[in-house]
Amino acid sequence: MTEILGPPVGHVHSDDLPWVTAGPVGLQVLRVSPDTWVVRNRFEAGFQLPTHKHTGSVHAYTFAGRWKYAEYGVDYVAGTFIHEPPGSIHTLTITEDSDILFIIEGAFIEFDAEGNISGIVDGESTLAAYYALCDAAGIARPDGILA
Repeated sequence: MTEILGPPVGHVHSDDLPWVTAGPVGLQVLRVSPDTWVVRNRFEAGFQLPTHKHTGSVHAYTFAGRWKYAEYGVDYVAGTFIHEPPGSIHTLTITEDSDILFIIEGAFIEFDAEGNISGIVDGESTLAAYYALCDAAGIARPDGILA
């Protein structure tokens, strides 16, 4: 009997993916596909993302630090796994230097202080920013992160 194998499993090792920084945010992109993107962030205490709404689910795991969503009043510490359903609206706030893995489906829509849409972030735009930061730092663009 001949076994038919599916496509090869995509894989990368985090040691092979560079960390880049943009101010108080460290970024490592692990995977980008048309519908899902996986990033690991190292945030400095005091950093805050704009209020935003997710179009898809988000899964996150905290390796180190403490953070919260300003609207919910729950601290997420090292060892915490969270799931955000599609449509979640919140403001990520870093209370201690943190290291967090995010698996994001779809995009998130950023809002300004008046509630107007101020930007859209998705896997494609995140990958473009990651590559630009690699280029600016003189770091070779990594292979294996595109699905």
